[in-house]
Amino acid sequence: MNCLQSWPEPIVRVQALSESGIKSIPERYIKPALQRPNSVKHGDRHFDDSQINIPLIDLQNIYSNDESVRNETLSCISNACREWGFFQVVNHGVSPELMKQTREMWREFFNLPLELKQEYANSPTTYEGYGSRLGVEKGAKLDWSDYFFLHFMPHSLRNPNKWPALPPSCRELVSEYGENLVKLCGVLMKVLSINLGLQEDQFQNAFGGEEIGACLRVNFYPKCPQPDLTLGLSPHSDPGGMTLLLPDENVAGLQVRRGDNWITVKPVPNAFIVNIGDQIQVLLMCTLAPGTHVKGH
Repeated sequence: MNCLQSWPEPIVRVQALSESGIKSIPERYIKPALQRPNSVKHGDRHFDDSQINIPLIDLQNIYSNDESVRNETLSCISNACREWGFFQVVNHGVSPELMKQTREMWREFFNLPLELKQEYANSPTTYEGYGSRLGVEKGAKLDWSDYFFLHFMPHSLRNPNKWPALPPSCRELVSEYGENLVKLCGVLMKVLSINLGLQEDQFQNAFGGEEIGACLRVNFYPKCPQPDLTLGLSPHSDPGGMTLLLPDENVAGLQVRRGDNWITVKPVPNAFIVNIGDQIQVLLMCTLAPGTHVKGH
């Protein structure tokens, strides 16, 4: 509970607000008019994204014995990185059952009594633990979400004692899930290196090699009585190298920006959404030939 006192203002859990039965959201969560969902959804108000989705990649094809299939898959990933900065991957090597168990386990955690979750309350020093805001600016507008953040890699930063002890399966699942996703990121970084004509381990080494950094963040978006006034997560770009997102397959909540329009991502069953972060965007720009353009996301 001492962590709660390290914030400049009292921490309010969004889930607790939602479950209190309020009919209107507090002023702190109301976004300025131009940042509300109806305003930021599309630059062109006549734009229809219902038939548009980010690219879908069958990752097992990079291991195909057919060189043309292999090369086509590498090309699809390259185009997705350059044109979108996002894509979905299936047949990626992570068990669908592990994905399901991990998703359900975190739902169980957020449905625990508040006093149990508060034992893992985070501080603005590292943000590791159970949180409801980012930044320490007093009076800042807040997002309509709670989260849990933890360090997974390098091993020197990993502290399973900061991971929830409840549900009982949490720590074991976090470890197994984390190892699988670090491995998948390694595969994707090799693909990026190959696509740029580099040694296949060049990107991995640029991010620390065996001591690569990896974090896990679980976002929880409670029901909102006025969803037209707020956002679960404000528009942003990811500052790291790569993000693998395991979405809720039943709720299409993620939007990505392409040009002047925001496009809703339609999750594919058992897929991860891959987001090329700012650091890899910079590396791509540094390694591409002059005159080649990388579109932001």
